[in-house]
Amino acid sequence: MTDYAQEQEMEIEALQAILMDDIQEIDSSESGLSRINRCFQIMLSPQDDDVDESNYTPVKLALIFSHTEKYPDEPPLLNLKSVRGIKPEDLSVLKEKLQKEVAQNLGMAMVYTLVTSAKDWLSENFGREVVVEESEETDTTKDDIIVPHGEPVTIDTFLAWRERFEAELALERANLIPEYALTAPKEKKLTGRQWFESGRHTAKGVAAVAEESEEEEEDIDLDDDFEDDEEDMLEHYLAERSDKLSEGPRK
Repeated sequence: MTDYAQEQEMEIEALQAILMDDIQEIDSSESGLSRINRCFQIMLSPQDDDVDESNYTPVKLALIFSHTEKYPDEPPLLNLKSVRGIKPEDLSVLKEKLQKEVAQNLGMAMVYTLVTSAKDWLSENFGREVVVEESEETDTTKDDIIVPHGEPVTIDTFLAWRERFEAELALERANLIPEYALTAPKEKKLTGRQWFESGRHTAKGVAAVAEESEEEEEDIDLDDDFEDDEEDMLEHYLAERSDKLSEGPRK
């Protein structure tokens, strides 16, 4: 014969060892259950144990249970209370979920299984990540409602505009260049050996010598002309002096 009272007591001791301050025995009048037997309340929240509760205020749930006479072969009595931030309709959804798990776990101690399931449900629906996502969606909605206005001019926007303007200007200038200038083949650059074999160096040398000789001839011609001018001036001076000397004795 099964000793239900002993099994129930062993489960209470195990829960107290695991949950510590999160489980406490309460008066049956506070439980919301129509029972005069022992009632227990377990506090649950979606946060992890290493999160400082003073910096983050999550929703909080009270799971209240009481063993029936033939538990675990019979379902325990359950009640859910919102301590912070949970709506009644959400409590109904969670309670229905727990009742299904009770049916699946009949015949064995199941309270800790129900605690784990309830905590997972809280994390999925009210976890920190969910709160952050909702806050981001709210911020995005606020940004979408901003009244449109002209874009303010900053250094970055001005530089971007100038870059686009210069690109458009360069494109316009490119369109003004004749097509034959763009399609005309460019003269292939010769290598040193090809340039030497083509004889261009000889032609350039001859041209350079010819230019030098012409410059020298021009210089010589200038010198000759200058010397001719000096001789003419000397002859003119001597002729005038000779005339003056001849006129002197006549007087």
